[in-house]
Amino acid sequence: MSLVCAISNEVPEHPCVSPVSNQVFERRLIEKYIAENGTDPMNGQPLSEEQLVDIKVSHPIRPKAPSATSIPAILKSLQDEWDAVMLHSFTLRQQLQTTRQELSHALYQHDAACRVIARLTKEVTAAREALATLKPQAGLVAPQAVPASQPTAAGAGGEPMEISEQVGMTPEIIQKLQDKATILTTERKKRGKTVPEELVRAEDLSKYRQVASHAGLHSASVPGILALDLCPSDTNKVLTGGADKNVVVFDKNEEQIVATLKGHTKKVTSVIYHPSQSVVFSASPDTTIRVWSVTAGSCVQVVRAHEAGVTGLSLHATGDYLLSSSEDQYWAFSDIQTGRVLTKVTDESAGCALTCAQFHPDGLIFGTGTADSQIKIWDLKERTNVANFPGHSGPVTSIAFSENGYYLATGAQDSSLKLWDLRKLKNFKTITLDNNYEVKSLVFDQSGTYLAVGGSDIRVYICKQWSEVLNFTDHSGLVTGVAFGENAQFLTSAGMDRSLKFYSL
Repeated sequence: MSLVCAISNEVPEHPCVSPVSNQVFERRLIEKYIAENGTDPMNGQPLSEEQLVDIKVSHPIRPKAPSATSIPAILKSLQDEWDAVMLHSFTLRQQLQTTRQELSHALYQHDAACRVIARLTKEVTAAREALATLKPQAGLVAPQAVPASQPTAAGAGGEPMEISEQVGMTPEIIQKLQDKATILTTERKKRGKTVPEELVRAEDLSKYRQVASHAGLHSASVPGILALDLCPSDTNKVLTGGADKNVVVFDKNEEQIVATLKGHTKKVTSVIYHPSQSVVFSASPDTTIRVWSVTAGSCVQVVRAHEAGVTGLSLHATGDYLLSSSEDQYWAFSDIQTGRVLTKVTDESAGCALTCAQFHPDGLIFGTGTADSQIKIWDLKERTNVANFPGHSGPVTSIAFSENGYYLATGAQDSSLKLWDLRKLKNFKTITLDNNYEVKSLVFDQSGTYLAVGGSDIRVYICKQWSEVLNFTDHSGLVTGVAFGENAQFLTSAGMDRSLKFYSL
């Protein structure tokens, strides 16, 4: 049986019956009629929505419209539905493409934001580190000379003064240098060719083995020790400079760190221990030379002698003056008592960065290495270039004068070691090292009997014969510094593997 609405004459979706007229109606239509008239549409008697009775039937199937009774009409209806589906699909594809573009843009913005945040975080960290190393600069007093026994020049706040003006080589200074050179030359002639009785013999030196290794001196996050020096008056005191920007004083006997000196803003590439005072010096690519008090554990002076990274340091035999070389092509001679630069010179004809510097034992001449493989000898009093030693290829990495003042050892990035006679101004020996051997450090012992080479490994040569008596390969990284203990009683080395090693019997 098919129910038909008495109002619309169509099959109702929600059929209901009126108990007043017993007629079937579409619920929404009869409710609307009751709301307007309040009566049954068939007999006009009063009727309310509560009186309507729902008829429970299965889902009704509407009869097809009269227009869908023929095959062409059905095909057209299907075509219309297909077109509608295709249009809907096209709209969805457009929305998908737009959503993908928006997502891509959002991801790009997120990536850019992450990079900006990372950069800002890095800058904040660097700023905090720099801030931690600085103190208030207010209230600095005027620079003035202090007694030789206490080379400090601190401001009211305890922060070192930064002095860079050139004062000039006064006659008093030149006379002081000359007097010291005369004394040293006389002492050297008295010693003659005699070797100290306490000096370790070559046969004993060849039996040296590693006896200690210390890896905790510098930070592991920026590994590497780049510079090494021993206190000349007490070789048990070891000084190191690291890639972590710190300078560390280490006691060999106690096997503990005496002081960690912080202040440089870049890695420390050169260090020197004062022979008679509890003072050390350091240099860095941050263009500064710092003077530190070991007992106070702080920086007492900052010397700004250069406009570019400082590449070499050497202390004059008087213990009062410091020689420095730099990538700015200048060498500078500074007074450590006042921190003032006495003179600053460059070879304008060469126009090349200096890579290292070293005083001759008598202190009146010194040598510098250059980035274009030259070794230049300078007269300090006249401030002139008096000799040049060509022969290397590649930047000169290290130079060292022997104690007797006759020999100069040089190393460069050509895997060779050259020895020069300063009396004849010529190269008398070239030691060819292994292929790709990097020479980073050269040092004679205090008697001038042995020469140590640090780089890809550690080698010790006996002078005059120039034969190898030792070879160590204990470091896992490049060796950046080597030094002899008193009378060669031990040998120490530091390297990029962050370790400080000692060798002896």
